[in-house]
Amino acid sequence: MATSTSDFDHPVDPSEGWQAEHVARYVATNGAEGHIWNGVPTLLLTTRGRRTGIARRIALIYGRYGESYVVVASKGGSPTHPHWYLNLTADPRVRVQVAADVFDATARTATPEEKTQLWPQMVQLFPRYAEYQAATDREIPLVILTRA
Repeated sequence: MATSTSDFDHPVDPSEGWQAEHVARYVATNGAEGHIWNGVPTLLLTTRGRRTGIARRIALIYGRYGESYVVVASKGGSPTHPHWYLNLTADPRVRVQVAADVFDATARTATPEEKTQLWPQMVQLFPRYAEYQAATDREIPLVILTRA
């Protein structure tokens, strides 16, 4: 499986629905449209498929943790983790776009101590995260993205 980040230059985006529209607008405007989505900040995260090696990009709400970014692997309260989370646990090298800033990063799951600090911040930013956690027995992970 290729391990260079060059495949991140041509990722597969969502193909339909509001997610596809959001990512397409974000990319087309270099983040001028789409960075703020329904009043919350979003970034684009590109991960490499753990089985296919294909780079896939998705828009996610983010918070800050020092110089790093924080995203929530909620999948709307589903009992299973989102594919992008499983992908970055297999290969933590990712690409991130925040507005017009595109950079390679390393992803890691927040420690329990970090999650205790960061979860309230993320719920304040997007209150539905609390509903999502209540809807599942799965512990919803927080992911910290640090510029490489």
